[in-house]
Amino acid sequence: MKFTLLGLTTSYLFLLTMGITSAQSFIKINNQKFIKNNRPYYFIGTNFWYGMNLGAEKSGDRARLIRELDHLKSLGINNLRIMAGSEGPDTEPWRMTPSLQPELGIYNKDLLQGLDFLLDEMRKRQMYAVLCLNNFWPWSGGMAQYVNWYENSDIPYPPPAEGGSWSKYQFYTARFYKDKNAIEAFNKHIKKIVGRVNSYTKTAYKDDPTIMAWQLANEPRGILSKKAFNKWIDKTAGLIKSLDKNHLVTVGSEGKTHTTFSGNQVKKNHNSKHVDYMTIHVWAQNWEWFNPEKADETLILSKDKAEKYIKRHIEFAKKLKMPLVLEEFGISRDLDDHATEAPVTVRDEYYEFIFSKVIELAKEGTPLAGCNFWAWAGEGRPSTPKAIWKNGDDFIGDPPHEYQGWYSVYNTDKSTIDVIKAATEKINQVK
Repeated sequence: MKFTLLGLTTSYLFLLTMGITSAQSFIKINNQKFIKNNRPYYFIGTNFWYGMNLGAEKSGDRARLIRELDHLKSLGINNLRIMAGSEGPDTEPWRMTPSLQPELGIYNKDLLQGLDFLLDEMRKRQMYAVLCLNNFWPWSGGMAQYVNWYENSDIPYPPPAEGGSWSKYQFYTARFYKDKNAIEAFNKHIKKIVGRVNSYTKTAYKDDPTIMAWQLANEPRGILSKKAFNKWIDKTAGLIKSLDKNHLVTVGSEGKTHTTFSGNQVKKNHNSKHVDYMTIHVWAQNWEWFNPEKADETLILSKDKAEKYIKRHIEFAKKLKMPLVLEEFGISRDLDDHATEAPVTVRDEYYEFIFSKVIELAKEGTPLAGCNFWAWAGEGRPSTPKAIWKNGDDFIGDPPHEYQGWYSVYNTDKSTIDVIKAATEKINQVK
């Protein structure tokens, strides 16, 4: 979709008023801290996984993308976690479409340029991107699709598939780590993206400071293939480092999750010399700490468990001598209501608690450097509350396999936005 001259003018004026004139610098690490322009870099950011799709000229909505970035920047958010890989076929259910790689080795040029456009617009606003290259879960194709391409076997989709099983899906996906063909296909994707030259800026991705880090995958899990998983982490991170000496690399891990079934081993998963920092995800509702029907009782418990989870991983980070980022957390609207106008009293309280803990622990000098809430929906709206996403619907914060409106933060959620803005102002004062 085209964007108007008025939109360009408005954005340009916005940039002038924000005083964005200086060049960006690469985010580095020193003494377990992120460093930007020789100063510690702390941040409160968001997950904006669909940014590449919005940036596509033909299938996306560039005018909306520009408005979303302007809004986020006005809130003090300068760190976005984005998908830089999605696999087809686009006829498969519960996936973000169109995909970047609709067929094995075949790329959607419109989406490649959409990623270019997104990074260029982020550059103008001095925002930083964490680019996620793969996915353990099916909503972008991910590892399961790479396995499918070579095995030609049916992907055992989890819910919302009728009779779907999360365990069966995870067993299937973890076969990726032992499938040499699937790994090699993904390595080719890495080389294509990391080696890309932006069609707008003419800057190679490896030379673009807008990119903070490359992430191997979204929530990769070892399951029953722990040894192969750790080997894959080391080799894949090493491949990226061989192609790009400027950027950080991280795994994309949830951390030591609520269940041993995940097969995650935090220290071993981050022990590679090619991995630069740790990440964790905290899902109070998904992990059954929080019950929206009993919010008065379970919110207190959820806060306590979240704090302990964060502090436990700070200790891991200290031992590994790495910075730590809480890159996913969220909670539903009151009473799990998925309607856009439903109250967000619980969410506001939970966000305020998480943000305050991140800021407090950063001030204390721990390795915790920031967080990205899940997730920014901005102007997007579901077709109907609690719908399953389908091609042509707005992209919002909830991925296609989840009920739309669950964790999304809309541009009309004024109280939540106030909480976010207050938190960014405080974390920007941490030294």
